[in-house]
Amino acid sequence: MALLTILSYPDPRLQTVARPITRIEEHHHLLIRDMFETMYESKGIGLAATQVNHHERLIVMDVSEDASKPMILINPRIIWSSSERVMAEEGCLSVPGFYDGVERAKEINVEFLNERGDINTLQAQDLLAICIQHEIDHLEGKVFVEYLSFLKRNRIKTKLLKAQREQERA
Repeated sequence: MALLTILSYPDPRLQTVARPITRIEEHHHLLIRDMFETMYESKGIGLAATQVNHHERLIVMDVSEDASKPMILINPRIIWSSSERVMAEEGCLSVPGFYDGVERAKEINVEFLNERGDINTLQAQDLLAICIQHEIDHLEGKVFVEYLSFLKRNRIKTKLLKAQREQERA
């Protein structure tokens, strides 16, 4: 198992739209394993392949308190979302240290393939629904800060770029 490098906003590779996985192969299973290790090590609850510079439609998640419910979503697609919206504070492994409110559908139904290639449908609400929507945004090349005002987004971008420059000098 290996820890993967998580791309940091505003890395332009985060804007890449991920391509569908047409056939699940051994390298996908290795990527899934490494993504889980990276997500757990980083104290996250979700990670999209785009965030680790693999531009395929793959998400790993675990919203449980004790990291006991890992989920794998391949080619996820929201097929229904409720009109009821919720505002929740979101963070992101690609935007470390920043959190802000984002409005999303309270409930969704998502269709996806599991690691064996079987089609599944999941009804999700609250944190699980928010996490799935957040991670699918990554597959579409969108980071949660894009929901924020230009001023907030620019402030975050400036601080992250400054931190990256300081880290490179160290």
